[in-house]
This record gives sequence, structure tokens and C-alpha cells, in this order.
Amino acid sequence: MTPLDVRPCLRFGVSTPGGPTAVEEFEGVARIVGEPPTVVLSYSDFTSTPPIAGLRAVRDLGAVPVITWEPWRWLDEGRYGSSEFSLSSIAAGVHDNYLYRWADELVAWDALVYLRFAHEPNGTWYPWSVAQGTQPSSYVAAWRHIHDLFASKGADNVKWVWAPNVAFPGSSPMADLYPGDDYVDVLGVDGYNWGTTQSWSQWLEPAQLFGPSLDELRNLAPRKPILVTEVGSADAGGSKADWIGTLVDFLAAQGDVSGFIWFDHDKEADWRLTSTPESAAALADTLGRKYR
Repeated sequence: MTPLDVRPCLRFGVSTPGGPTAVEEFEGVARIVGEPPTVVLSYSDFTSTPPIAGLRAVRDLGAVPVITWEPWRWLDEGRYGSSEFSLSSIAAGVHDNYLYRWADELVAWDALVYLRFAHEPNGTWYPWSVAQGTQPSSYVAAWRHIHDLFASKGADNVKWVWAPNVAFPGSSPMADLYPGDDYVDVLGVDGYNWGTTQSWSQWLEPAQLFGPSLDELRNLAPRKPILVTEVGSADAGGSKADWIGTLVDFLAAQGDVSGFIWFDHDKEADWRLTSTPESAAALADTLGRKYR
């Protein structure tokens, strides 16, 4: 596996609803794009056991695994859950037995894996966000505690992805939530073009969506590689196909951006590449012509 901080070319990754063991979903994306993704993003809550079967599946696909590790408990009926895992309690060591299990099993796995803990903390929608009452100091302390615990177990194969959301009116300052250069290997950033699907949203071109936040990340940690850890576009309000082509062009021109992970889900909007035939063809054409 080539690490995510190495950019031989702009890397294309994917997240699909069934997760990394749903090989048919991965293969479906590979068919429409014309080549297999080289990064696979998945999700685990704070009651999940280490997803070794998923890691094995990603390795067998020849891709790099990125696990989004969310400090809450999912509900059976959907992604949104409750949280008894406050970041202050994590920092205080209350959940260390659970953390040690993850560290031990990932060390035993003994292959490269990226952990994206408590993503989008500058947003307003997760219990670990500042807008929901979490203190930035508690967020940083929890991150450092988990990192140090893994380091104490010799988890050199585990790399750390810190991933805020793109800045928006009402988001919290990224700098207040940055754990520090010694605790982060890759800078992530999540961004979606909601188009006109919401009363509050409008069509945003990739440079509008990502440009200011990429600059903010560079100012915060200029020597760190950047990965777009979630991206998607709705159809309403413009041409999704054109948007995808522009996205790839824009990111390929950023020398410190190693790749992007497409959120291939039909969720709050239909983010899937196959929402229109033109969208899938646009990504295949742009990647194939220019960046491989």
C-alpha cells in the first residue's frame, strides 16, 4: 500500500453504504470509473470492535483503509445516535479498556491503517462539536490521549487523520481544534455541494467550497499532506457532471492534496456517482484523460 502522504498521482477513494466488506459495491464503482479506488473509507462507532474483516477486505482490494471512528453509539434505525462518550471522559481515561482493545488489535493487524477520529468537530451536528457544548481543549485532550495510548502500544502502523468540515458561516475555528503536528499525520477536510436541495444552500463550485479551507489548513500545518476525506455533489442547481470534472481539475492543481474520497451514498441528497449517467462518465473521463 502506498501511504496517503505520497502522491504519485491524484488518488481516488470511495465510501459506499455497505462498507469495505461489501465488495460488490466497490467493484461497481470501479466499473463505472474504469479503475479501482485506491482508498476506502468506512465508519465505526465507539461500541464497535476493531473492523479487522473490513481491513482485510480493503487490503485484498489493493486499497488503503481509512476508518472514521465516531465517539458515540449509533442507533439501530440509522446513523444518528446517542453519546455517553464525552471527550472529557475519554481524555480522563474512562474508556481506556476499550481503547486498548483497538490499539492491541490494530497492532496485531500489522498493516497500514488510517484512523479519522471525531471528524467535523467544527460543524454543528455532532455531540463532539463545539456548537454542541464540547470545549476545544477537551477535544484536543481526548485526541492526544488516544494517540498517546496507541503510541504506548507501539502502533506505528496506525496513522492519524484530523478532518474538519469546510468552513461555513457558524462553524467553529479550525485552529482551536487542531491537536498539533506531533499528533496528526494527514490533514483531512470534508465538503459537499448541496446545490439547491436545501432552503439554506446554493450551488458552489469546487474552488468556492474547498479553496478557503485548504488555505486555512496550510496556514495551520504547512508541512502536512491533505486528503479530501469526504466529498459529494447534489444534482439540483447545476450540472453535477461538470462539477465532478471541475473538482478533479481543481484538486489535481493543489500539489499538497494527495486525493479525494467520494461519498457514494444516497443520504441527505443523492451523492452517488450514478445519480445520473453523465456524472459517472464525467469522473471516468476526467481521471482517465488527465490524472493517470
